[in-house]
Amino acid sequence: MTNEVKSVSGACIPLMLDDIDTDRIIPARYLRCVTFDGLGEHAFEDDRKQDPNHPFNHTKFSGASVLVAGRNFGCGSSREHAPQSLMRWGIKAVLAESFAEIFFGNCCSLGVAAVTASRDDLDKLAAAIEADPTLEVVVSLEDLKATAGDLSIPVAMPDSAREALITGEWDYLGQLLSAASAVKEHAATVPYLNAFST
Repeated sequence: MTNEVKSVSGACIPLMLDDIDTDRIIPARYLRCVTFDGLGEHAFEDDRKQDPNHPFNHTKFSGASVLVAGRNFGCGSSREHAPQSLMRWGIKAVLAESFAEIFFGNCCSLGVAAVTASRDDLDKLAAAIEADPTLEVVVSLEDLKATAGDLSIPVAMPDSAREALITGEWDYLGQLLSAASAVKEHAATVPYLNAFST
């Protein structure tokens, strides 16, 4: 029942800017939410209002599951709402030149593949997507490469994060549910859980 993330494929949205902080990804006024439901529609909301040409405003990029960005993506405050909003918008993988450490960790804990690549390769990928927004991008964590048509670029990810995604170890709830019978069996042996059952 664990959720293995070995590869992500789909349409791609290019956002080749540096130092995009979590305040821009999801505005602070949405941090008061009780659940993360509905955050996706507010991803980059203020940027989108200020710039009608923002990629997240274009219908040609709607439905994208891969995001291509620049350097230091997800910097700023360490809010889990930022990767939550991207995930709920539909993003399953982010390729960037580098990530803020906490943002990267939050992505991994959600099963979002956050991989790095060189700026030249990211620019090539973004150009290919701009030229053909229907182009499918495949991000393979097993092969550590991203492909789009004839273009193939190497990507990198720390071994521990990569292993957790590929094996499904990132999905703690899935692990717990898949071991439900073992949990019940162990619970039956715990005296204080069974003190009143006779």
